[in-house]
Amino acid sequence: MRAAVFVDRDGTLNEEVGYLHRPQDVVLVPGAAQAVARLNARGIPVIVVTNQSGIGRGRYGWEDFRAVTDRIAALLRTERAHVDGVYAAPHHEQGLGEYAHPDHPDRKPNPGMLLRAAQEHSLDLSRSWMIGDKAADLEAGRRAGCRTALVLTGYGKQVDPGLADLVAEDLAGAVARILDAWEAGGPQG
Repeated sequence: MRAAVFVDRDGTLNEEVGYLHRPQDVVLVPGAAQAVARLNARGIPVIVVTNQSGIGRGRYGWEDFRAVTDRIAALLRTERAHVDGVYAAPHHEQGLGEYAHPDHPDRKPNPGMLLRAAQEHSLDLSRSWMIGDKAADLEAGRRAGCRTALVLTGYGKQVDPGLADLVAEDLAGAVARILDAWEAGGPQG
């Protein structure tokens, strides 16, 4: 079983724009594609885990989500980077129909998306990291048994830095520090 890096999407991998649903609005956080490429080069799986209450609330649909996901993938490819999986939780207490749920196991801060990814990709959560810009990202990582990294992009500056195992300016900084930690402790990927 391998270690992985779980990455929140909005505010961590790409710029926060609020209910991102149009591909033309996707802008990667500077250095994010290169950070993902560094992990790819070491064979470390990169898994995106994202709450998508906009789907649950009927603001946009799965087709929009897929178009944004495809745009992110295209931007990552320009740096020879890729993600190994994308997991989305549309559930919300104010969701519509099947997405109405007060505390769905997949919606961060719950760890459902990470647990499912670990099972589907044979990942060792105790050696993995969760990187995000919100307390819910960090809590999901902790509940899954991962170490956590807070980035100061997106909403990160509003989060108590004491909630994370490490704090970095952005995704590139978090990945650099995680790789340093893994190298100091031996092979982890």
